[in-house]
Amino acid sequence: MKTKRKSFEQFLWHDINIDIEDDAEKQEEYLKSALPLVGQIVMYFNALEKELDKFIYECISDRSDQLGIIIVHNMNYASKVELFKRYSELFHLNFGEYVDMFEALIKDLKECGRLRNITVHADWDSTDAEGYTYLGIKITNNGISQEYIQFDLNSLNNILDLIFSTRHKLSDYSKIREGILSSY
Repeated sequence: MKTKRKSFEQFLWHDINIDIEDDAEKQEEYLKSALPLVGQIVMYFNALEKELDKFIYECISDRSDQLGIIIVHNMNYASKVELFKRYSELFHLNFGEYVDMFEALIKDLKECGRLRNITVHADWDSTDAEGYTYLGIKITNNGISQEYIQFDLNSLNNILDLIFSTRHKLSDYSKIREGILSSY
């Protein structure tokens, strides 16, 4: 996904010139094509998060989900990933096991959260005909700028693919963990 920044001037506004009817139609066509993919990103990301929740519940207690629910309740996704990471690292240490795919799983879980947030919090009403969508303001030592990201249909599909592959990795990791437990 390409990004671009525009220097902030006096007022927050978006230089999205859709004066030509063809550009307006192109923008509308793009948004109609993107909408189902954005919805799928939300839906499948939520399923990934619920699978992560369930995994955490099972790690905490195999007798009941109640304690896990109490612990995870009101946690944001990033906190759940961090809890899962710390718990799993301790599990690996206690059993003296190294799991090759674990670091990649954590990286992908974090990236899924980042991309979901970008997608969900983008200002889709401020999308130009090229698919550049307003994300927000960036404040740095160099000043204030407006940040835009180009969500083309391919990049939205790539986000979906990452969510799907991460769900499979989480499932594979669960099986590896069960194998470690059953060998002791």
